[in-house]
Amino acid sequence: MKPKYQLITEDIKSHILSGTYKAGEKIPSESALQESYNVSRQTVRKAILELSNEGFLRSERGSGTYVSSQYRSRTGAKALNKTIGVITTYISDYIFPSIIRGIESRLNEDNYSLLLASTNNDISQEKKALEMMLSYGVDGLIIEPTRSNVYNPNIAYYLSFKEQEVPFAMINAYYEELEVPFFCLDDVQSSYLATRELIDKGHTHIGIIAKMDDLQGKLRMKGFIKALGEAKLRFQHEHVLSFDTETKSDLSANLEVYLNDNRDELTALVCYNDEVGLEVLHLCRKLGISIPDELSIIGQDNSYFAKSANIQLTTLTHPQEQMGRDAADWVIKNLQGKKDLPINTYYQPVLIEGETVKAIEVE
Repeated sequence: MKPKYQLITEDIKSHILSGTYKAGEKIPSESALQESYNVSRQTVRKAILELSNEGFLRSERGSGTYVSSQYRSRTGAKALNKTIGVITTYISDYIFPSIIRGIESRLNEDNYSLLLASTNNDISQEKKALEMMLSYGVDGLIIEPTRSNVYNPNIAYYLSFKEQEVPFAMINAYYEELEVPFFCLDDVQSSYLATRELIDKGHTHIGIIAKMDDLQGKLRMKGFIKALGEAKLRFQHEHVLSFDTETKSDLSANLEVYLNDNRDELTALVCYNDEVGLEVLHLCRKLGISIPDELSIIGQDNSYFAKSANIQLTTLTHPQEQMGRDAADWVIKNLQGKKDLPINTYYQPVLIEGETVKAIEVE
């Protein structure tokens, strides 16, 4: 367990980095902090001393303790070249290495450094990543939002970047509470095209696997519903299997139950992404469900999962490297003072035919 003074140090630092305590402002008195944290004055003074040594606070005799206006540049790291921070939900799997490769290739062209962090789609880890970027004093930032379809308590940190005029852009999703440039696949269109492909092949009983704590999942559900509505097919909630980051570990078990329960009715399935599509393929082999003779499936994102399965997954494109390059290019041009930069960029998906969709006779 951390010492009490360290917990106070971290909390005050969070208030500074998030902008609750602004540069030049006086923080609460020692007695007020002592009462607030229910600790001794010695503990409070130890925390203040540590923050002062780190450059976050400065004390004025007879006046009080103030937030230092110099804390962002205390590392001296910005003297040699500019650094762009990149925060993604994940780093080492799925489409993320390709996105990071695109960012890095563009940064290298102008000799920018990259500071990388990941959140594992966890809001508390996102907070730590944002605090690290603010503390380091990055010149710009590229973020993939964490759990972008639920309220995020870290919004204050993004506002702090805005107040400090640090340009940042979001990739893959965005926080609807913020007006910020973003680079995203048209997720509504992606799922719409997937569903339309199945409808055009004669399928009328179509299910969907949707991840609902990320904005992509919400938008892909919207595209699914849109395609059903245009075809005058009824949306049936029992044909939807939803999950989120916290329940993802249970997806395989829940998916097995879902496939068994709907085996005699569903003929096709739209998957949230290729990773889910691969899991469906695995479980169908286990359950003896023939793909695509008994069940047609479509993934999304054109990841390596779509290519590495024993049967080539039908999927839709995702820009990956191009998205990373474009986001990095936007931040660099912003720092260079360029005007009339795009506010939002949507990439249009294209269907990639595989071996997991089969036409059926119209009844």
